[in-house]
Amino acid sequence: MGEEGSLLIIVITLVFSFVIGITLNHFWPLFFNNYGTTLHVIPKGTFGWPLLGETLSFLKPHPSNSIGTFLQQHCSRYGKVFKSHLFFSPTVVSCDQDLNYFILQNEDKLFQCSYPKPIHGILGKVSLLVAVGDTHKRLRNVSLSLISTIKSKPEFINDVETLALQILQSWKDKHQVRYWEEARKFSFNVIVKQVLGLTPDNPQSALILQDFLAFMRGLISLPLYIPGTPYARAARSRISSTIKAIIEERRRKHVVDGDGKKNDFLEILLCVDTLSEEEKVSFVLDSLLGGYETTSLLMAMVVFFIGQSQTAFDRLKEEHDNIRSTKEKELLNWEDYQKMDFTQKVINEALRYGNVVKFVHRKALKDVKFKDYVIPAGWKVLPVFSAVHLDPSVHPNALHFNPWRWESDEQISKKLTPFGGGSRCCPGFELAKVEVAFFLHHLVQKYRWEVEEGEQPIAYPYVEFKN
Repeated sequence: MGEEGSLLIIVITLVFSFVIGITLNHFWPLFFNNYGTTLHVIPKGTFGWPLLGETLSFLKPHPSNSIGTFLQQHCSRYGKVFKSHLFFSPTVVSCDQDLNYFILQNEDKLFQCSYPKPIHGILGKVSLLVAVGDTHKRLRNVSLSLISTIKSKPEFINDVETLALQILQSWKDKHQVRYWEEARKFSFNVIVKQVLGLTPDNPQSALILQDFLAFMRGLISLPLYIPGTPYARAARSRISSTIKAIIEERRRKHVVDGDGKKNDFLEILLCVDTLSEEEKVSFVLDSLLGGYETTSLLMAMVVFFIGQSQTAFDRLKEEHDNIRSTKEKELLNWEDYQKMDFTQKVINEALRYGNVVKFVHRKALKDVKFKDYVIPAGWKVLPVFSAVHLDPSVHPNALHFNPWRWESDEQISKKLTPFGGGSRCCPGFELAKVEVAFFLHHLVQKYRWEVEEGEQPIAYPYVEFKN
């Protein structure tokens, strides 16, 4: 046999060995279904195709106020807790309220945050969103301290309201607006002002927005390091360089020019000695991410659902008319925010029904037994929040928008987990609610609106509106 024939045999053997290896690695965990005990078993389910598993079916787009075909079929066939193979890992998927709560309350004890590696690549290893253990605790404590300081400053709520009024004033002569774009503009203006002290008309704001949009496109695109793809263009170094330049400029002005200190998040952050330079840059990036995308999506959800419920709109307007009647042209304050009781119910219901965040990624640190199941050490775990939010056994008439369901706060921490829970609950969720509430205060008093027919929020799993 000639050299070419021998080479062909070697190539075929290598390819065959690779395929067999991938297949065995994919299905190997299935051989341990009983896991050595008759009392606890790995949940029922299927692993799908080698390598990809059931990932593509799981990620198939569907309305965000539904659980989608994949979860419907699997829950019907296997129950609310089932096994699958997602994101290249054997996985237990939980649509069960009690198990989801158990997972969130046992962070770093039985479970640990475990997002796919490409997410780490773009967020950075010291991002609060992916850090684990003592690093996460240290970063979170700093974050909570910073946010508490921001909340205590009257400038924060004054800026929120002023920027809301500017956006609403720009609609004065318009008959149609693309609301989510407007919500994004508002939330970006707020977060850049609070974090970096930049106003909307500052040239640096436009530069940061351009870099940040590239970052966002990469975060939600296919995780491929191919030059020219959104993921490559969103390489974290680009926006990090912009943020570092702003930090250095701020320091230079203090030392050389003797400029007075600004009253913003960055100023406080620069005084924190427990953070490295990389961690400070990551903090700014995390703040922009949470304050921009999540807040604007929540604003869009609220307006979308309120636009389809006249009774909810009337009750909301009544509440804000009553608050405004006690003031003249004064800006709102924290006492006014605390009076927005029905507004909070509307926000909670939009979070439940619209599902800003569908699920989170966790990994079992050891063999975990829960009820009749065992979750093997090293397996990924996906608590699906949207499945609990839309579960009729947890929320009666779950597929209807009904803010009045939150008249009772009974077990709200178990029934509603839009911002996660436990030690990884989003530290800035209250700031997001303030922004939405203050925007709604003026929106319902100045405008009426209708949502165009056919519009709806779609989960990809990240949520976008259809049109």
